[in-house]
Amino acid sequence: MTKTIAAFLAVATIAGSIAVAPAPAHAQRGVAAGVVGGLIGGAIIGGAIASSRPAYGGPVYVEGPPPPPPGCYWTRQRFWDGYGWQVRPVQVCN
Repeated sequence: MTKTIAAFLAVATIAGSIAVAPAPAHAQRGVAAGVVGGLIGGAIIGGAIASSRPAYGGPVYVEGPPPPPPGCYWTRQRFWDGYGWQVRPVQVCN
């Protein structure tokens, strides 16, 4: 529905700008009116697009991984890898 309204506003803006300025434009005058008309039309169309809903449907809840079984916990353990000391996470269960 909003896309239809936005398309109608775009067509109405273009048709209105053609109906308002039937005389040919000269380099000496009328250029500012064309620039202002373009800015106003762009603001109207941009506002319609910005206020429309996103097409992807919104955020989705994703459940995290299950908790570890009772009695287990994560700790950091140092180990020698042949070149130097490294630290890695290790799950310890009682």
